[in-house]
Parts: sequence; C-alpha cells; structure tokens
Amino acid sequence: MIVWLNGTHGAGKTTTSALVQQLIPDSRVFDAEKVGETLMDIKPGLPSTNNFQHWPPWRPLVVETARRVLDYTGGTLVMPMTVLVEQYWREISAGLAGHAIEVRHFVLHADQDTLRRRIEGDTVMGPSSFRLEYLEPYAEAARTWLHGEAEVIDTTHLTPAQAALQIAESVKNS
Repeated sequence: MIVWLNGTHGAGKTTTSALVQQLIPDSRVFDAEKVGETLMDIKPGLPSTNNFQHWPPWRPLVVETARRVLDYTGGTLVMPMTVLVEQYWREISAGLAGHAIEVRHFVLHADQDTLRRRIEGDTVMGPSSFRLEYLEPYAEAARTWLHGEAEVIDTTHLTPAQAALQIAESVKNS
C-alpha cells in the first residue's frame, strides 16, 4: 500500500510523513522528490523546466521505484509529494493501480494565510519564493479536482502529530 500525502508547500507533508511512518507498522517514507533530483543531476541537463514533474520520465519512474521498493520490502510506503497537475496524478495513480498497488490519497490542507505564514517562517528551509508560487496553483487544484480525489486533512489548526494520527487511524480503519 501507498499512503500518499499531497498538498502544497507549508501544509506539513514532510513532518507528518515521518510521524505517519512511526504509526503504521512495516512502513517506510519514500520522497518521490528524490526521483526528480536524480533527473536534475543528468549531465548535460534535460530540457529546461521550472518543475521536474513536467519531465515525462519522472512520473513512470516514481511508479516503478515505488513498485520495486514494495516488491522488495512489502509493507507500506508513505509518500509526501505535491502533485497539483491532474493529468500527472492520473498517470501516477493509474500506473500504481496497474501493479495492483492500493493508494490511500490524503491532502494536507491549510488556508492560504496559514500556508504563507508557515513558508515565510520556515526555520529549516527558510522563506522561499518558489514555495510561495505554488499557493495559487494549489488553491486552483483544490477547487477543481484535488479535494475530490483524496481524503482532506485540514492542518490549519492541527499539529503534525494530530494530522498523522488522523491519517494512521483512517488507514487502519479502512
């Protein structure tokens, strides 16, 4: 199984994923961003883009990497990864379904002011204009398709531990 934690920057995916992993037996965290980082390291570089998700190899490589890890280890992968382009989500989820991998899709949500405050006050990564640029695309995806595709966990007034507990309980009770 995959527990996919979606949502935009500042929603709490990375912190929450580590806590979810502690609550679900035989689980591991797999950050699909590392697949994108591998693609960014290719020299000479791939065609220029502002987001590695736009590179066509990224999506099937995420599917294949997750499949191979699950084949090797079994258990559950907790995957914190923002995917705001519906076509990309469809491609990934269909690829995983084609390998009979169950996906529990959660969106960590917070209101725009909370997200902006978290991004601007981030003491680990520091303020980031790149992360702020995704607030509106997230809001658009949430309105048009994303919230209909997932279980939404509003983190506006939750700690990461509270969000993780909600996710783990939902997974256990399904």
